[in-house]
Formats: sequence, C-alpha cells, structure tokens
Amino acid sequence: MTEFVMSEGLADPADLRPAPSGERRRPVWVVPDEVPAVLPRSARYTEKRWVARYRRASLASDLGAGVIGAALALVARFGAQINLGYFVLGVLLPFVWVACVSLQRGYETRYFGTGPEEFRSIIRAAVALTAVVAITSYATKSEVARGFVVLAVPMTCVAAMVGRWILHRQISWRRFAGRCMRRVLVVGRNDQVTTLKKHLEERPSDGYVVVASCLPRGDVFEEPGFERLGRTDMDILAGVDQYDVEIVAVAADPELAGHSLRKLSWALEQRGVELIVSPGIVEVAGPRISIRPVAGLSLLHLERPSVSGGPHMLKGIFDRVVGCLMLLGVSPILLVTAILVKLTSRGPVLFRQTRVGRGGEQFQMLKFRTMVADAEARKAELHALNEGNGILFKVRNDPRITRVGKYLRRFSIDELPQLVNVLRGDMSLVGPRPPLPAEVAQYAIDDARRMLVKPGLTGLWQVSGRSDLTWEESMRLDLRYADNWSIALDLLILWKTARAVLGSAGAY
Repeated sequence: MTEFVMSEGLADPADLRPAPSGERRRPVWVVPDEVPAVLPRSARYTEKRWVARYRRASLASDLGAGVIGAALALVARFGAQINLGYFVLGVLLPFVWVACVSLQRGYETRYFGTGPEEFRSIIRAAVALTAVVAITSYATKSEVARGFVVLAVPMTCVAAMVGRWILHRQISWRRFAGRCMRRVLVVGRNDQVTTLKKHLEERPSDGYVVVASCLPRGDVFEEPGFERLGRTDMDILAGVDQYDVEIVAVAADPELAGHSLRKLSWALEQRGVELIVSPGIVEVAGPRISIRPVAGLSLLHLERPSVSGGPHMLKGIFDRVVGCLMLLGVSPILLVTAILVKLTSRGPVLFRQTRVGRGGEQFQMLKFRTMVADAEARKAELHALNEGNGILFKVRNDPRITRVGKYLRRFSIDELPQLVNVLRGDMSLVGPRPPLPAEVAQYAIDDARRMLVKPGLTGLWQVSGRSDLTWEESMRLDLRYADNWSIALDLLILWKTARAVLGSAGAY
C-alpha cells in the first residue's frame, strides 16, 4: 500500500508527506498495489490521446456518411442530370449533418464508446436535419425535391450509425485489452464503494477502471488491495491530482451531499475532471429515471415500470406481426427438421411441456423433440450428473439427447415451434425464460415480478450465457427485463440473439 498524510489546507500532491510513526494519523489516501503512485508522463498523455483520436474518427465518419447519403440521393433521384443547385446542396449536406450531430452532443467525450447515447445522438440529428430542411424550404419558399430529402437523410443516418458501430467495436476491443480506459476515483462508504466499483468494472467495454477508493476513517474495507482510510475534500482533490483521475464517482453517501458536493464539483470543474453521482439504484434502466427541479432542488424521480396498457398492446402487435413473418421465413427449416426428427428416432415430432406465463397462467410450450421418447422417465437416473444452476436440471452430455437433437440444440432450432406460442399470445418474442411450475413453486416473493410480462422465445438470459448462468444470475436478468422492458430493448436483444445462437455458448 501507498499511504500518505496531508496537512490541512494543502491540495497539491507534492505536499503529501509520510505519516511519522507513533503520530496520530490524519486522513490518508490508499490505492491498490498495482496502481503506480505517480503515472509516467507518457502514460498520462497516452490515456488521453485516444479521446482526440476518437473525436477525429467520429467527425471523419460523419462527414463520410454525409457524402454517401448525398451522393446516393442525388444519383437515385436525378441520375446523370444533376443541376447546380442540388449539387451545392449535396456538398453542404455533410457539413450541415456534422453540425446537427454536434448540437445533439454527438462529440462529447463522456459519450465516446458508450454506444446507446452515441446512436441516440445520430437519430436525433437526423430528425433535426429533416426539420432544418423543412423549415428552410418553407421560409425561403424554395421547392426541395422530396425524393432527395427522403433518400438523403435516412441514408446519411444509416451510414453514420454503421460508422459509429465500427468505432464502438474498435474501442471495445481496445478496452478489453486494458487500453482507452477512464480512470475513476470512487468515494463513499465501504459497501456502496464495493457495489459501485463492481458495476463500473463488470463491463470493460464501458471503459471504466477504478484506480483508487476513498472511505471514511471508521469503515473497514475488506476487498484485497484496499484498506480503510480517511476522507476530506482535500483528500479527494489530492487523489485526483496524484493519480491522474478523469472521473470522480460518488456513491450514495449522506456525508458528501448538498453544499459539500457542490463545492467538490466546482473544484473538479477547474481540473477538467468529471463528477458522477450514483443514486444507489441498481437494475433500473435510464428511461425510468428522470431529474425534476422542485423548490430549488434536483429530485430524482423513478417512474413505475410499464406492465399494462398501450405499451403492452404495441408489444403484442409487434410480436404477432414479426412472429408471423419469422414463421413464414423459417417454414422450410421447420419442415426439414420435422422430417429428420421423425425419421431418426421414435416418438412424436413435437415436445409439449407445461410452462407458466404472464400472471401465473399455464400453457403448453412447443419444441422439437430432441430427446428419446422416455426422457422424462429416465431423468431420475441422471440426477447425480446434474450440471444445472441448482434449480434447473441440465446435463452437458445428456445421454437422452438424440443425434439430430444435439444439432437442433446447438443452433436453437428446437425452439422455433415456439413461434406458434407467440402467435397464440402465450409467449412474446422477447421476455424472461418460460419457467416450469416446479420452478415457480420455489420463487421468493420478489421473484414473482418476472411474471409481470410474457415469457419470451429469447431474452437477456439467451444473450448472456443461457445454461451457463447461475440461478441467481438468471433471475436477476429476468427481473431486470421485467422492470425495464421496451421495444428498443426488444430489438437490441433480437439483434444479439443471432450472435448468441451462432456462438452456441450455454446451449446444451
């Protein structure tokens, strides 16, 4: 451990001095053993250089997207007969597009590499650009070809999103290698610090690495690499300067709030350091959280999850329309699979099993049969080989699985008949895993919240490890979905499901 004591009123790390032995210690600053006390100058510059490079790459990507959108729209709308006015408009489009993205905060450092906010800024910029063209055309009474606008703006938006996705993938790869990370100092009580540190670092692609923690003197921090330490505003600022911190993350802490937090924000602003405050609310998506000013205070409002009404009606329509299209698209696969199952083993083609749906209603879930006909009768023989997560029964090399069934499970083809359940309204395309009645009987009171929404053909569990997850992890994912579902989240999960199925992780 590196341990220092700081004299009152000193914020410069150069004024830190070792505490004399036997002297009653003042507040101290402690960091993990693997973090150097003073970063090399080249390392500090290297860590910040990626921000400038990412910004330049984003600008170049958006300019290129504007060029692509304008060129394709001009060629598609006018062919070889492009008049001078539309040619000038096509030249100006990339620059106007970059300006719109900038106004929508598409180049702010805090959003670099985060994904969702970057894509939202692109979509908002497309809406803004359409509004600019419409208002300008109306104000100047000029006639702009609708075909050009209808083609140019969506094409530019799509090209820009593809460019940002490529940049996001590249920065994610670097972050998994430990590069392009934001150095974070976490401030708070020991349990809040532990939780916040865990959440900040559980996904390296988000780009956060906790380099130090600051706790009150009386707290005992048992995590390896840290110990209890004192905390004042001077300690926090000294740590920011000493360890080249880019972000100070304050966990829910009543001792650091109000005027103290405001003063800290002023001091960090002078150093160009970002301040983030965790409200201590976990597993709640951003759309449900809003800040509302009331009587001079900024109050955090937590909206209730949408469990009925219009959003669920929209979800039902989306499920049936997309489910019907998917069923038609995979019908040749269904036919071939049914023939293979029938010819390679005795028993019915479809396996029907009672599952529990929304509100505790039971239904018959359909799957292609992947096991021998007497699989349920032989289940008791395999209890000693159970590799499931405690409640779910899973055996990686289950001897009851047929030769064809092994490949059907490998690519999740056995679950395609559940599209019929989707059309019936028993299931949704995306949702929690459909549980067995025996599993529901073991639910705690809070676990029953997962049945606020329909079970799904796929879900967070499908794209996060499937059978490799523990029971607690599976339940946490299902509850997260039930509390935060949206059509946008459903689309994201459907997109990720294809990769999860091709990767086949946890499919057995």
